[in-house]
Amino acid sequence: MSESVIDLVAAPDHLGTPRWHAVTSPGSVAGVADLRPIMPFEYELPAPTAPQPDTLELNLYVQPQWRRRGIGSRLLAAVGAHAVGRRLIVETGPGSAAQSFCERHGFRRTGSGSHDLLTYCDVHHAWLGELVDVEHPGYRLRHWTGNPCGATSVEQLLRHPSRPGAAVVSAAEADGGVVAHVVAMTGALPQVRARQYGPAVLVGHRGRRLGLWVNAALLTRLREIHPHVEEIEARTAEDSDLVALRRHLGFRPLGRRLRYELTLP
Repeated sequence: MSESVIDLVAAPDHLGTPRWHAVTSPGSVAGVADLRPIMPFEYELPAPTAPQPDTLELNLYVQPQWRRRGIGSRLLAAVGAHAVGRRLIVETGPGSAAQSFCERHGFRRTGSGSHDLLTYCDVHHAWLGELVDVEHPGYRLRHWTGNPCGATSVEQLLRHPSRPGAAVVSAAEADGGVVAHVVAMTGALPQVRARQYGPAVLVGHRGRRLGLWVNAALLTRLREIHPHVEEIEARTAEDSDLVALRRHLGFRPLGRRLRYELTLP
């Protein structure tokens, strides 16, 4: 089947996330691309290597039987027309079709890390509760739920009351300021997998197991608020101290991931 009988259709999701479908003449979806803003609090505290505010995460996928027909290039062109001048981030598996696509289209490799997964059925919930109940003198836990809606820090989120939403935050405060946090984002029903960012701990407060504390609290809180979530995925830089923490909590490695970036003209 030729490329000319495939239409690109804008199909934003329920939260307004830009999305495009490559639809074949029988009405099946041959490929999809979407853009998600990078939340500034997804990265370390402080964030010396965090992406710039105009950075977007690109997810682009073409069904194997429809590859090498120019569909991926057309989807990328639609993304480029929508996000002129923005920087795109893509994460791929080594040796994958996505890696080859990125390199053919001028993406620059900027890093690598591991992709981890935690399954709730593998977690001993009484043990999690014990981790949460450990006293940390001088610190207190805070929680928040809702939708980020343009917030640029966890502090901004915590200034607003909790309400139903896709984001769940657990944070540790000292002297009124946030010194550690971890964030989880859930998808629309019936998706059973959430994505975790962090935990991140301020330099002067490291070595006190605050990361483990807030992460255990998040896992407990997320299960209470979104009981449909069965799995949590997380990405970790290869030289990060988070690898040991995640293994302790029960995350298992799914594989290595490569990061590519492209600045759109």
